[in-house]
Amino acid sequence: MAAGKEIRGKIKSVENTKKITKAMEMVAASKMRKAQDRMRAARPYADKVRQITGNLSKANPEYTHPFMKVNEGAKTTGFVVVTTDKGLCG
Repeated sequence: MAAGKEIRGKIKSVENTKKITKAMEMVAASKMRKAQDRMRAARPYADKVRQITGNLSKANPEYTHPFMKVNEGAKTTGFVVVTTDKGLCG
């Protein structure tokens, strides 16, 4: 009857792995939800920064900086990230 005992052991092992996987999935879903909430909360701020930078570029039309020009053939895009030092890591 060793085979029956081995099979029960393997079944228990698979069930334990299933529990661990489910817990990891729940943690990942929670982290994703929090990240999405933070993104939604930051959207008005990002819109305002976009508006301000647009206004700055229009304030003096004679001044053209290479970073402010539209390049239709560009394969990559750069971003200016404005943030606080909250958290002191990252």
